[in-house]
Amino acid sequence: MAERPPFRVPVGTAANPVLERDELDRLLALGNSEERAEGDVLFQAGDEHLDFFVMESGQVDIIREATSDSPARTVAQWHAGEFLGEMSMLSGQRSLLTAVMTEAGRVRRIPNAAFKQVMATDGALSEALLDAFRARRRLLMAAADRAVEIVGDEASGASLALRRYAARMELPHRWIDASTEAGRRLLESTGHGEGDLPLVITRGTALPSATPLALAEAVGLAYRYRDGDRFDLVVVGAGPAGLAAGIYGASEGLSTLVVDALAPGGQAAASSRIENYLGFPAGVSGAELTELGLVQALKFGVRVSAPTQISELTRTADGLRLRLAEGDDLIARAVVIATGARYRRLPLDRWADFEGGSIFFATTDLEARAVDRRPAVVVGGANSAGQAALYLAGLGSEVSLVVRGPAIEAKMSAYLVERVTSHARIRVHTSSDVTALHGDTQLDGVTLASSGVETVVPAAALFCFVGAQPQADWLTGVAVDASGFLLTDVDVPAGEDDVRRPFPYETSIPGVFAAGDVRHGSMKRIAAAVGEGASAVSSVHRALAAR
Repeated sequence: MAERPPFRVPVGTAANPVLERDELDRLLALGNSEERAEGDVLFQAGDEHLDFFVMESGQVDIIREATSDSPARTVAQWHAGEFLGEMSMLSGQRSLLTAVMTEAGRVRRIPNAAFKQVMATDGALSEALLDAFRARRRLLMAAADRAVEIVGDEASGASLALRRYAARMELPHRWIDASTEAGRRLLESTGHGEGDLPLVITRGTALPSATPLALAEAVGLAYRYRDGDRFDLVVVGAGPAGLAAGIYGASEGLSTLVVDALAPGGQAAASSRIENYLGFPAGVSGAELTELGLVQALKFGVRVSAPTQISELTRTADGLRLRLAEGDDLIARAVVIATGARYRRLPLDRWADFEGGSIFFATTDLEARAVDRRPAVVVGGANSAGQAALYLAGLGSEVSLVVRGPAIEAKMSAYLVERVTSHARIRVHTSSDVTALHGDTQLDGVTLASSGVETVVPAAALFCFVGAQPQADWLTGVAVDASGFLLTDVDVPAGEDDVRRPFPYETSIPGVFAAGDVRHGSMKRIAAAVGEGASAVSSVHRALAAR
């Protein structure tokens, strides 16, 4: 049993709200009262599909299991009138915590299915519970001792991929640099070495050479195939367009699955600050926008799985069959492709050597830590590049913004142009290209070419925001434009065997729709992607009704 410090989440705070009497009554009506003795376990770390508990009397301790260098610890205590749970109640993640009765009493147990139903249908109650769940998850994220530990090399792309996945999924974790004393001690205690990095340790199990998928499987966030899984709607891609499609589909009664090959957020999650998105006058980070969208999707019962790779889509007599990379098949009545587009890699020697450690396609807090106020180069002339340059310069880096065209006004919003050109730590290089990379194991400079003149500028990191390559190469038999973007509705060539013309956002495959950056003719703006995701679902309903 963990030693309990004198700790309680203060009553009336976001993490421990006082429910209105009628709200509490609506909750209690969904469950059965149980008498529980001291020492009884309500749930334990590793459990799935947790029931929801309201304390009627007694006390329960929420315990974080012992880690490699920390004993078990009580992280919260709940008493009469208070409720248990956090975001894993909705995400399907296995519990990272254990709940033990430390004073005998009564609890009201509400089955998981009934709880999820009330979250989707009771607006006022779901708002109060969601706010509490998010606040509790933030407390877990901020705790110094967390149930998941990631040990790796600061300059490793594989380590960064793990950390990015954990951050986007808001998975409470602790990063430990393998080169520190703590890192070396941890490797030694688990019997692993540098060849096993990155290493994930959770619930006493060490996962050598860990990947985001291995981490997802360990904590229950990976897709768990159930024989005969069928959905009304499967959304492939969890950026703004995909999350919007998932939210509108589930909220309108469709059984909905959203999958992403990496993690929710898409390119939007890579943005440090978005200031021209409706409803956020002070701006919003891509990470915050992703978190809000994900919470909203879970509230409506969307099943979200990442990383989950779809390798093939075919039409069958049963519907649309999607094959997972692991070999299992899903059947859907309709599919929305929202896989987006990825930034292009530059054709430079040693690019692969530096990617992930010194070359990045995002500017979040993780990448900023790697730069640590040292000089940086940002390549690109659109909004993403401008936002990245301002973010890095604001943190103290001298930034070289490299633009191939003669002026940044061509593709960048006016408010960003004004800020970029007036910032003392940003130098804009127009009509320029990066032609060479310099450094040993880490980047330390790049060569810029402009009008035949080459200049070497210092750079501890390069951030690339050029080009847009659609992530649709796994699809076959679908009409695309010359660049590989999916053709939809009026752009789909007419066929002799067409039973009907495609609905808005429908591709050349009946029942398969496209939204967001992967679609030919899309605006490549977050607000437009959200609108396309919602509009595609409207067409999904029309297609399903037409069968």
